[in-house]
Amino acid sequence: MIGKYARNTTVPVEKSKAEIEKELVRYGAEGFSSGWCGDSARIEFVVGNRRVRMDMCLPKRSDFNLTDKGRTRRQDLVGKAWEQGCRSIWRDLKLIIKAKLEAVEAGISTIDREFMPDVVLPDGKTVGEHIVPRIEEAYHGGKIAGLLPDFTK
Repeated sequence: MIGKYARNTTVPVEKSKAEIEKELVRYGAEGFSSGWCGDSARIEFVVGNRRVRMDMCLPKRSDFNLTDKGRTRRQDLVGKAWEQGCRSIWRDLKLIIKAKLEAVEAGISTIDREFMPDVVLPDGKTVGEHIVPRIEEAYHGGKIAGLLPDFTK
């Protein structure tokens, strides 16, 4: 699924990644990396004493075999449509990160509040990886257990 914000962007993925890195540096990041494997992409960065990891699903080429109207797309156009989908996702990510960092700089929010699900804990998992399954358990079982692991042991 492609969002509306950057649906028709012509900005290459590499430029969006570079712009994300530039924004992070501008807001005080001390480290940055990005990568991909199959249909997944990841960026990681360090701000203050927080390491943040954001994973995203990239579109699958097969998602573009049909047009929006359900017609079969020519194979040469499938690749172009897929590339457009990837460009769109990276532009969306840039917008999200910039907005979060701007909210932090303006004093509206904090790094922890804006990036909480993506903050990497000492065990290498993100807060979201710990909490999301427990939220589901709480709703099904009606009981709230400790949401985060005990790192004092």
